[in-house]
Amino acid sequence: MQPVAYGDHVAFHQGDYDKPNEQIPYLGEMIAQPIANVGIAYEPSIEAIAKAQPDLIIGTEANAQQYDTLSQIAPTILLEYAEPEENLKAIAQAVNRPQQAEQLLEETQQKIAAAREAFAPVVAENPDLLSLESSQLKEINSLDSHTKCTSLPEQLGFQPVPIPGLEPPKPNSPSRPISIETLPELNDADSIIVFGHDFGEGEKLNNFRRNQLSKIKQAWQKNAIAQSMDASKAGRVYFIPTYLCAGLPGTIGTELYLEELKQQLLQKNRA
Repeated sequence: MQPVAYGDHVAFHQGDYDKPNEQIPYLGEMIAQPIANVGIAYEPSIEAIAKAQPDLIIGTEANAQQYDTLSQIAPTILLEYAEPEENLKAIAQAVNRPQQAEQLLEETQQKIAAAREAFAPVVAENPDLLSLESSQLKEINSLDSHTKCTSLPEQLGFQPVPIPGLEPPKPNSPSRPISIETLPELNDADSIIVFGHDFGEGEKLNNFRRNQLSKIKQAWQKNAIAQSMDASKAGRVYFIPTYLCAGLPGTIGTELYLEELKQQLLQKNRA
């Protein structure tokens, strides 16, 4: 089963996706033919969707105001972004493939369980993990544990480092701002994951990961406070594209994120 159109979270590409593997991060490699670009996911082009003539439209709660219009084009299901397992089941039910969804969910849990065993020695030695999100350190956000960016490392056994004095979380917001001056207070962190992004990179998808992380890596390396952290001195600061975990909440994204964690945290600790 293949899509006929796609709306991304970020306008990385203008025009239709005539080469999806070069124009859509991560998922493009799984798309076998050119597809229509219907704009930004939360505010798509109704005209472009109608032109694509889909048999099924899949959106999220962000498309609630467009539901009636979308439903006139094709059967439409709106999913809760933060409920990936239930979403997969709903999609599978809509396309009459419920057993495949259950199998995929079971396989994903098996992969996480196997990874937890592989990570056990690393977790035992360095259990406390600090998760931050930033683009160039001008603004830094802590990530709450209910997001996949942080929940998957927790499933692997890592313990989140608590951040004192945080403001209460805002509704539907997975992150809360902190100042860089706060970092020394978080020096109990054995390891740090910095989720970075540069959504101004536009069409530079040839090396998506490098382009998303280059500025935050440079900022971290040049900042005296960041470099004073014990995790920095020990070489246990890891950089992962925010898009990978926040933009791909389903089973495909989970597997890709899991592989990224293995490549960085396991291989480095074995070296």
